[in-house]
Parts: sequence; C-alpha cells; structure tokens
Amino acid sequence: MEKTLTKPFENYAINESSDKWIHSVTRLSPLSHKEFDIRTEFDRDNTRILHSSAYRRLKHKTQVFFATNNDHVCTRIEHVGHVASISKTISKALGLNDTLAETIALGHDLGHSPFGHHGEKIIEKIMEKNGFEKKFWHEKNSLRFIDYIETLPNYSGYKENLNLTYAVRDGIVCHCGETNENCIKPRDEYIDLEKIEKGKQMPYTYEGCVVKISDKIAYLGRDIADAYNYKFFDKEDMITLKQMTQELVKKKIKFKDVNTSSLIHEFIVNLCKNSNPQTGLAFSCEYYDMMKKIKRFNYEKIYSNKRFKPFMNYAKVVINSIFDYLKDNFDSKNTITKLMKYAKFYPTCATDFSDWLIKYSNIDEKTHKNRKYRNKIIYDIQNEKDYIQAIIDYISGMSDTYAIKIFKELTEF
Repeated sequence: MEKTLTKPFENYAINESSDKWIHSVTRLSPLSHKEFDIRTEFDRDNTRILHSSAYRRLKHKTQVFFATNNDHVCTRIEHVGHVASISKTISKALGLNDTLAETIALGHDLGHSPFGHHGEKIIEKIMEKNGFEKKFWHEKNSLRFIDYIETLPNYSGYKENLNLTYAVRDGIVCHCGETNENCIKPRDEYIDLEKIEKGKQMPYTYEGCVVKISDKIAYLGRDIADAYNYKFFDKEDMITLKQMTQELVKKKIKFKDVNTSSLIHEFIVNLCKNSNPQTGLAFSCEYYDMMKKIKRFNYEKIYSNKRFKPFMNYAKVVINSIFDYLKDNFDSKNTITKLMKYAKFYPTCATDFSDWLIKYSNIDEKTHKNRKYRNKIIYDIQNEKDYIQAIIDYISGMSDTYAIKIFKELTEF
C-alpha cells in the first residue's frame, strides 16, 4: 500500500471558510452569471483564461529556444502546462485549493513577451529610451493583459475584459520564479496589485506561493532536457549533471535515465514532506541547495550559451524594427489613415495595429461600439506617450512567429 501524506494546509486553503475568501473572490467589476452555473469562481477564471487569445499565443512563444520548428522542444504553453500540473499536485497533497493553484499557473505567463526573457530586456530598453520610468517585467505585464487587454464575449456577444478574481490576479503578478527563497509564506495584506514591485511581495494565498515554487520546479529540469537534445553540453558538463542527479536521487544512475518527470517528482515529494504552516512551503536544506546548483548550472551552460547570440541579435532587430515603423506612423487622430496608406505592402501590421487602436484607444469610438467592444479604453490617441504604450503592449503580446511575420512584411519586397 502506498504511503499517503497528511494535508497540513487544509485550514489555510482559500475556500468559503477562509478569512481571505471575500477578498480572494473580489473582481474589479461584477461578472454576469447564468441562472444555473456549477462552476466555482476559480473554475470560471480557469475557463476564461483557457478561452483567451493570450493563452493560445503561448504555443508560439519562446520558453528557452527561440522560434523553434521542433515539435518536441518546450514552448511557453508547455511550460505553463507543467506549472499547472505541478501546482495542482502539490496543492492536492497539502490540502490547498488545487483549482485556484491550477488557474493561477495557467495564467501566470499571459503577458510574456516574444523571444522569452531576452524579448523582455529589448522592450525594457525601448521603454527607457522613450522616457518611461517604469520597468518592463512579464509578471506585471501579465496583470496588465488580464485587466486591460484580453477580452471575451459575454452572453450578449459584447467583448469585455477578463475580469479575474483578486486571488488569481495576485498569484500571477507575484509569481516571479527567478528569485531564490525557501520557507515561503503568503502575505497578510490585501493590497492594490498595481503597486506590486517585482520580487518584493509574496502572494496573498498559499496557492499563489505554490505556483511561485512550481514555476522553478517546472523549468529547471525541462530546460536541461531540451539543451541535452541540442547538444549544449560537453563531456565535463555531462559529468557534472550526472553527479548532481545522482546526489539528488541517492543512487547510481546514467544521466540518460534521468528525465524531467523524475526530477519533478523528487522536488514535489520533498517539498510536500518538508512543508508545514509553521515554517511555510519549504524544501529540505539539501534539496534547496540542489535546486540552486541546478539553476546556476542552467544559467551558465544554457541561458548564457553563445549559440543563442545570433538569434538574440535577430530578435533585437525584429522588435526594434516593428517598434520604429509603428512609432513613425503617429499622427494623432489621423494615425489609422497614415497606417493604412501602406496596407498594400504591410497588410498584417497595418490592419492589426489599426484594429488594436480601435479597440483600446479613443481614435474611432463609433467603430469601437459597432464591434461590440466593452473593454476599457486605455489610450488617448492625441497623447504620443499613450500611442507608444500602445505599441509596447501590441509587441509584448506577440508570439515569436507573429513578430517574425510582421518583420518579414517590413523587410521583404
């Protein structure tokens, strides 16, 4: 008979008996309900994310390897699936709300830029160059897409913002998996999520904390598997990996026998065994140190690998070319007319960005209404800074393949 763990966090799960329940299910505005709905509030958020365009675009967004044509290399949507699976497994084992954890995980990268973290850095440089004081980071951009960009049709066909619950929005903006910490506990304060600073605040819920940890568990092992298949490692690297993995599973093994599933299993079980409400979510010291070792190895041998440099240069040219072209077309209320002047040559870029402005700016309120848009208007088309923000939002939501398609339009004759 298999051993089962107790559920030490049952009293801390976000449910109707939780002290944090009312705040957790709060939305920015009321969401319409059908007369009979079997779903919980977090179930509704789950399906709203799955039906969003931003979620669908994740299948063509970089995880580590740019614009891959290999069907078996991890893209952003596979990563999100891994994080959702891990989060659900951990939450079930600990007695937390697994639907909430899974939902946060599904939405945690909705605002990720094309070309992965390198794309983030390129967009941040563009913002700095154009006088924006705020930094670009994908966790905050995911919240921006959830609150202002992504829409779904309501029961009458009007397109409204996603309008997710506070607990889901909070878990998404606080999910940063780049920082190193053990013994994670949620914060007590119910705060304005617009004021969240990167890496400064813990999530409001334990379910959000689970996603924060699951993000790291998911990407460490999977990235090694892809890099191994692309022959990123030399003989010494393989010896290092073998030593690390043998230390982790406590037995002699061949590296080829260590896979993503086995690493994920080891970290999940260790976390569940060592976590309790007194100390928080925690790995044993041994496993926590091992996670840091693997992370350092990945940064040195994978993420900083010189084989990425040519494509990183290419990604910079792609994003900057799109930005510069669109910025040059600013003409206040006449911007769409100016864009469409070259629609014959740049049909996708001119049409899609014009549609973007109609949907999110006050450039053509009549067409906005006729298209049954009920989303928030977030740009004043007569304000050039707002127009530049519109370009940044448009680019940050692109998939790798879409950005390359636009770039080809601009460069091929």
